[in-house]
Amino acid sequence: MRGKGKEPERLRKNGKRTASSARWLSRQLSDPYVQKARAQGWRSRAAFKLIEIDEKYGLLKGARRVVDLGIAPGGWAQVVRQRAPKAAVVGIDLLPTDPIEGVTIFQMDFMADEAPAALADALDGPPDLVISDMAANTVGHKQTDHLRTMGLVELAAHFAIENLSPGGAFVAKVLAGGTDTELLALLKQHFASVKHAKPPASRKDSSEWYVIAQKFKG
Repeated sequence: MRGKGKEPERLRKNGKRTASSARWLSRQLSDPYVQKARAQGWRSRAAFKLIEIDEKYGLLKGARRVVDLGIAPGGWAQVVRQRAPKAAVVGIDLLPTDPIEGVTIFQMDFMADEAPAALADALDGPPDLVISDMAANTVGHKQTDHLRTMGLVELAAHFAIENLSPGGAFVAKVLAGGTDTELLALLKQHFASVKHAKPPASRKDSSEWYVIAQKFKG
């Protein structure tokens, strides 16, 4: 038996769980960010990642129009609504997302041809912030998973570059190693500031990082 702590009661009562799912649930039950999210009404612990990024980079100050790519379950959009209550917000995800007051939500594939236009048309003007917490479904092969997720990041970056208003910002989840060289060069070409960050709410054993591109040159 590994570890000195007692196994959570709910885990010990269910002997049918796989080892991996048991580890995941145990981590969830003991994660202070999960507990804080529940207590504060956030839909996911990921809300704290955007809060921490915003506190450091001031993304939501003065935001008027925001696009949330990969919105489900809605934690990031909740943060936007709280910190920029007057901003128009539109989100998209292949997964269903419960309604959020003040947020237009599309349940569709961001990679669909009609998706970018639908998002742009939903706002009364160009967005000044594009946020993306998208990640591709994993297949268990590290290199393939990385390429699939970075493909989504690239699509998100192109959407931001094609739609942002001058001075706008783009934030996206990337994986270990940061943004690929070509994409990083593209972002530096179009944004005055491009940085990588790993907010405290991002688990230390997670391969995720975030790229923060600010001051879009237009």
